[in-house]
Amino acid sequence: MRLLLWLVALMAAAIGIAVTARFNPGNVVFFYPPHRIDMSLNFFVVVVVLLFLVMYALLRALRATVGMPGRVAAYRQRKRERDGNKGLRDALKALFEGRFGHAEKAAVRAAELPENAGIAALIGARAAHRMRQGARRDNWLAGVVHDNALKTARLMTMTELLVDDHQPQAALDAVAELNASGTRHIHALQWSMKAHQQAKNWPEVLRLVRSLDKHKALHPALSARLRELAYDALLSDSSHDAESILRVWATVPSADRVKPYVAARAAAALNARGLHDEARTSAEEALRAGWDDRVVRAYRDAAAQAGSPALLAQIEHCEAWMKQRPTDAELALTLGSLCLKQKLWGKAQRYLEQALSDATEPRMVREAHLKLAQMHEALGQQEEANAHFRQCALASIL
Repeated sequence: MRLLLWLVALMAAAIGIAVTARFNPGNVVFFYPPHRIDMSLNFFVVVVVLLFLVMYALLRALRATVGMPGRVAAYRQRKRERDGNKGLRDALKALFEGRFGHAEKAAVRAAELPENAGIAALIGARAAHRMRQGARRDNWLAGVVHDNALKTARLMTMTELLVDDHQPQAALDAVAELNASGTRHIHALQWSMKAHQQAKNWPEVLRLVRSLDKHKALHPALSARLRELAYDALLSDSSHDAESILRVWATVPSADRVKPYVAARAAAALNARGLHDEARTSAEEALRAGWDDRVVRAYRDAAAQAGSPALLAQIEHCEAWMKQRPTDAELALTLGSLCLKQKLWGKAQRYLEQALSDATEPRMVREAHLKLAQMHEALGQQEEANAHFRQCALASIL
């Protein structure tokens, strides 16, 4: 439709010009003594139009010639941008595909464009790290040290890669620089926690685990495992004496104290340093919060001195628990051991034999036979004692 309208307009213009030229009797005369030029007005108009077109064409050509270098430079810049952006896309694609050699080569192409140089350097660093090329990785990261816009990205990348390379101190230095800039987000806390874990800085690991738990940034199973590792390392440290282990135990929150793995480890550590009263107290608190065989074993190891009120209180507690758990072999073994220490021979034999019949682990069978053998030996019943010693030895072999 538009083409038809243009054709109609051109035809109308041509008809108008033809009619006007036919009935135009005017002349144009140019005098330049001694010359004279006569021409019709129609011809003069045609000549003027042609001259205008020629001049316009010459000016356009001149302008195009003058602007040629600028257009060439703009074309080259556009080509560099296209190549650089394509290289960046190729680098990201290859990195996600796991083709790290291709990713690094594409990052080199992408870095030729100044606007992409920083991002390309981070991609190149990750690719080089995956190929275990530490020197190339560091060279890539050094290229963005002075780029403030990418400071956070650079420090996060450094932290992640250094933790993966098991360089916790260097990773913690990057975290410190990141914190100094005011950046504190969840991902930074996660990598900081991993760096402190590698550096065996367990108090800081616990602090970060609690912080991440508040933001629900850790899976509950992972959080529990990290707490277990941290408390195990803190409470198992052989350099602690009785006073220092009590200081460590005092720093443990109440909610963590009653967790079985913490209470069992703490009781073992306290027992090892002669702090049996504190070990019994911690085990009783944990058992009131939730039953666990590990804590029961620690409670057995924390037995008080024979004839003391504390030992009688332990026996009373265990008897009360036995009413609630009549088939618990670990508890029966504990109660029998306590009664044996208090020289309550009848109760000791009954509970130890019950533990022996309900035992599900070779360890419990072995310990029950050993306790029965000691009881019979104390009563002068050597034949029965020898029989239990033999059964204990057989259980040890199995």
